[in-house]
Amino acid sequence: MKQRSKRVKALLLVFTTLTIALSGCGNAGDETGGKNSSQITVGIAQDLEDSLDPHKAEAAGTREILFNVFEGLYKPDSDGNLVPAVASGYEVSDDGLVYTFTLRDGVKFHNGNPVTAADVKSSLETCADSSSGSALIPAFSNITSIETPDDKTVVITLAEADADFLSYVAGVKAAIVPADNADPDADPIGTGPYKYVSRSVQENIKLESFADYWGGKPDIDEVTFKVCADTDSVVTSLNSGSIDMMAHLTTTQAKQLGDDYNVVEGTMNLVQGLYLNNSFEAFQNEQVRQALCYGIDRDEIIDMVSDGKGVKVGSSMFPNFRKYFEPELADKYSYDVDKAKELLAEAGYGDGFSFTITVPANYPQHVDTAQIIAEQLKKIGVTAEINQVEWNTWLDDTYGNRNFEATLVGVDASYFAASAMLSRFNADAKNNFINYSNPDYDAAYAAARSTADEDAQTAAYKQCEEILADTAASVYIQDLPDMVALNKKFTGYKCYPLYIQDIAQIKLADDQ
Repeated sequence: MKQRSKRVKALLLVFTTLTIALSGCGNAGDETGGKNSSQITVGIAQDLEDSLDPHKAEAAGTREILFNVFEGLYKPDSDGNLVPAVASGYEVSDDGLVYTFTLRDGVKFHNGNPVTAADVKSSLETCADSSSGSALIPAFSNITSIETPDDKTVVITLAEADADFLSYVAGVKAAIVPADNADPDADPIGTGPYKYVSRSVQENIKLESFADYWGGKPDIDEVTFKVCADTDSVVTSLNSGSIDMMAHLTTTQAKQLGDDYNVVEGTMNLVQGLYLNNSFEAFQNEQVRQALCYGIDRDEIIDMVSDGKGVKVGSSMFPNFRKYFEPELADKYSYDVDKAKELLAEAGYGDGFSFTITVPANYPQHVDTAQIIAEQLKKIGVTAEINQVEWNTWLDDTYGNRNFEATLVGVDASYFAASAMLSRFNADAKNNFINYSNPDYDAAYAAARSTADEDAQTAAYKQCEEILADTAASVYIQDLPDMVALNKKFTGYKCYPLYIQDIAQIKLADDQ
């Protein structure tokens, strides 16, 4: 492990010292999480700031909760397989253009109504609607027709074969909702194991088990997702019993838990990076972006922020995507201060420059990483100021309006396909928040999307990753470790290869 500088040590102590306060997650006695054998209280880092309508939900923190409420025709399991959900199975034509889904018998919405092919057609057409400029699920623009020959059959025809198509109908974004639900944001109705009960803004979201769930009623009857925006109070809230479970803890927080908790360790299934707004003057220059890649010591960051845990990455793909992940890209830019200075001089920035890193304040791993990066970049003559913002500000202004110079966050996948990580870097993608534009990238991505040959598609996606790395589109750091604290009253938590919290897997421990 690399020796930490005294200055950075002191800096990290500021951000990892836990304040003895209960204000962030409410008072210890204001919830009965875990006291009633059928209840669990789960801490979350921020309120759901975008939408309870699954088709419009963009934030990873929103989707990880809505996974419990909504389902697509298929859904991912904890091993990364796509398994039947609202559908019982499907057939695909020899040319890969026609998918015929058979709906599962006995699937009901949370309002008690049976799911019909008309509901599926309506939901998929909503996701494919491009009247506002682009489809909610861009890949659905490839759909030419959706037919319902009977109440149990849905036939989807594509313009071009797409080896990833099943993954697009297997996520929260492609959830099946009632065709007659006029306002799913205000009245979210799905088919999942839990149904929506209520929401108190900046306080909690409450769910209850769905007795008629096709997969069987889950063990835990009532779930409260409790907003814990004050990261300093999380450990105190866990140890006091105010919350029973919390994901995305830092390694420092996990070490401070009492004996009442087990810690499940996985990864967050995201790419943490210093994402550079390529329209910012300095970052329009590829050599400047490459200089930052050489000037940042990712091994030191991983050691200091994550105690050496997590996986170093070199492009926009995390390890659980398995066949698409290229570990060798993580070593493309070895830490080299002299090389960084040389590139800056060649780019006309020999005297350095200044920029601002915008970071959501409720994610201590990102805040700590940004602080370390700021220290490291001083060695190459670059000054990075840190701007901590509330989550809703980051989501609306930084991500939505692209009003930033650089931002330190983790980018996740909304569905289990390589395109979920790579589509956002097309020049014309509506979620291309870093304003990246590269004709070679667009061509490689188009090649991946236009072939039904799995090997050819994989090769094209890897080419996309290599272009992002070669051009230093951003500074890719790691897939963060995910420490999940679960009170020993409960068992059964499973890590997924996506950013998901599957409460239906959790059960009461045998001794309760």
